[in-house]
Amino acid sequence: MLVAERYEKIVQLVNERGSIRVSELSQLCGVTEETIRRDLDRLEQAGRLRRSHGGAVSVKDQPEIQRSQPEIPYAEREIMHALEKQRIAEEAVKRIHPNDRILLDASSTAWYMAKIIPDIPITVLTNSIKVAAELSTKERVQVISTGGILAHRSLSFVGPLAERSLEAYYVDKAFLSCKGVHMDRGLSESNELQARIKQKMIGMTDETILLADASKFGTQAFAQVADLAEVNLIITDRRLTEEEAAPYRALGLRIESV
Repeated sequence: MLVAERYEKIVQLVNERGSIRVSELSQLCGVTEETIRRDLDRLEQAGRLRRSHGGAVSVKDQPEIQRSQPEIPYAEREIMHALEKQRIAEEAVKRIHPNDRILLDASSTAWYMAKIIPDIPITVLTNSIKVAAELSTKERVQVISTGGILAHRSLSFVGPLAERSLEAYYVDKAFLSCKGVHMDRGLSESNELQARIKQKMIGMTDETILLADASKFGTQAFAQVADLAEVNLIITDRRLTEEEAAPYRALGLRIESV
């Protein structure tokens, strides 16, 4: 069982039962109790459950503000909902054409995009170290990095210098993600620096394409990024039910599930 699959199984079991002990999760997942404790710590950081003495409890029915997500280290974000993010990335790359000028943010889904973008003549602007490094092997892809203050947990450049560098450019399409997608409060991020740079990104493009797996919907993180009206297309995964998507479609949003 892959780490990402084990995370999903743990969350499913916790939500189904309301609470569960470490010893039982260890048996059901076939790993040591120490591994389960580390998994629970990471899942609690991601806002997907709450640790309790000897186990974990569900946050499914808790108020949204308690489920807001802190900024999660990049290594952990790579494996959370990895299969869904890869499918979203594959769908997003279909919208890139020769001579496009695009922007990729520092999300793990944007990094999955960078891995599979073909070596065609395009310009990519990014604030992500991981995205820039991934694209460096593709000779026909011109990469422009923002510079700025390095946010160690996300391996991204943020702050005034990064924001000012974006002001010098204009792109055809911006592909970005966020921590929360909420009907009333729009897009949100884990902190103000991340929110501010994504506000700049949305303001410098003809088309904003949001890459958001189903876990992001209905949640609100700390800092607002933009209203839903500023998004042209949302690419998500099939775990978002039609019933859950309907209110967003009613606002005129295009949503594609893959």
